[in-house]
Amino acid sequence: MDYIRRCLLFMPGDSMRKITKGSQTNVDTVIMDLEFGVILDRKDEGRQIVAQALSNLDFGHTERLIRLNPPSTSICFDDLDKTIEQHPEGYVISRVEISADIQKVDRYLSQAESDRSWLPNSICLLALIETPLGLINIREIAQSCSRLDTLIFGGESFASYIGAEHSKEGLEILFARSTVVTAAAAYSLHAIDGVFTNLNDSIGLEEESIFARRLGFTGKLAIHPNQVEIIQNVFTPYQTEIEQAKRLIETYEAHQKEGPSIFEFGGKVVDMPMVQSAKHILNRAQTARLSK
Repeated sequence: MDYIRRCLLFMPGDSMRKITKGSQTNVDTVIMDLEFGVILDRKDEGRQIVAQALSNLDFGHTERLIRLNPPSTSICFDDLDKTIEQHPEGYVISRVEISADIQKVDRYLSQAESDRSWLPNSICLLALIETPLGLINIREIAQSCSRLDTLIFGGESFASYIGAEHSKEGLEILFARSTVVTAAAAYSLHAIDGVFTNLNDSIGLEEESIFARRLGFTGKLAIHPNQVEIIQNVFTPYQTEIEQAKRLIETYEAHQKEGPSIFEFGGKVVDMPMVQSAKHILNRAQTARLSK
């Protein structure tokens, strides 16, 4: 997981204007949406616009992804057929419920890479977990194929599927969010939190992003360019965190040479999990710098 995805910005796949704006936001990842972002009668037009955007726009360092319609529908493979030649960095698979949903797309991409002499697994997959069945099967989904590198939690959809009432605290989906984070960590995948829908509440967005980070998510979805900076700032380690992590590791390494492996730092007893957490902070900080 060398690439950092602090913020993934959705853009409707049938709007070249919005895709162009998204390509200029300095966001880590853009997702050109061919599912909810495009009505059924405009799917073909949306595919053409996405293909043109991939061919003609300069996205800079930004990762380019496409959100597919669910693999249970035939139009998912229409999405692939019309966009594969532009070799996006990856595809987001909607409403993943069983490992076969991932494996169908994986087989398609493996054949496409072979036919075009592209590197195997050069196109990654991200799975949207947004239904109860998807959550129950998350262990099998997380192991479905080697090109899968991210689990995304679709909180708004999940809440509607279970009939939950939305609350500011989000307690109704806390178990599901934590399950996604745990599965991602268990199988060395990115864990991305869902969207924050109130475009006029920047404070609420920041608070929810901080909470998601504390839960263990590595990034968050955005639905408007104005959300990008807030989310990316939250998911970038703060300078004080970086400095403390460096000091902790330096102290740990000194004790490894001269003293006991367990020691006190900042009034706390330090053990290996704390050292690993410090190393994780430094790794994310370094990756964030490289992605700018």
